Amino acid sequence: MDLLEVPAPVAPRLRRPGWRDPRLLSGLALVAGAVALGSWAVSSAQHTVPVYVARGALVPGAVVEPGDLAVADVRLTGTALERYLRADAPLPEGAVVVRVVGDGELVARSALGAAQDLDVRAVAVPLRGALPPDLVAGALVDLWLTPPEDGTPEALAQAVVVQEVADEGGGLSTGGATAHVLVPQDDLPSVLAALASDGRVDVVPLPGTGG
Repeated sequence: MDLLEVPAPVAPRLRRPGWRDPRLLSGLALVAGAVALGSWAVSSAQHTVPVYVARGALVPGAVVEPGDLAVADVRLTGTALERYLRADAPLPEGAVVVRVVGDGELVARSALGAAQDLDVRAVAVPLRGALPPDLVAGALVDLWLTPPEDGTPEALAQAVVVQEVADEGGGLSTGGATAHVLVPQDDLPSVLAALASDGRVDVVPLPGTGG
């Protein structure tokens, strides 16, 4: 009986991938994308813009001078950058502060405006007793009147801004200190009348606003 001859198995030969191999092309695309993303991240991290920062509290009515500002390099782009005052451009001529800018805060363009747009007036209020530690420029205070007749306190103005505190006694005296506060024009008549009366006008700081 004749034996059938079985052909010997042929081992498959591995072929080197060509440039048109989809797997090679997708791998190259992933590598190129990773390199581009890394380059973009490094470039973005190194791209900063100088903007102005308040060196101390800026209060409404104050004309901003270069000495009132410091410069900080920040990473802002687009509309976010447009909101703030850039330090690589001239200061707006004739602009004054129209809202409180805290110490160390970025100076927003909206915080500056024209003097005629201010709706407040500075009023000097004598202080009694030791100065509270949070009674500083930029803090918010309420004004209260205690009439001499019945002694029942009544509110004169709320959340007004302290422009400055003048203290001749170094904060320890029981007199001689004055708080200059920015009173809205609508409250001005009642505040001035209270100061001219025999009653007592007290300045009450709002907690957390004098930092």
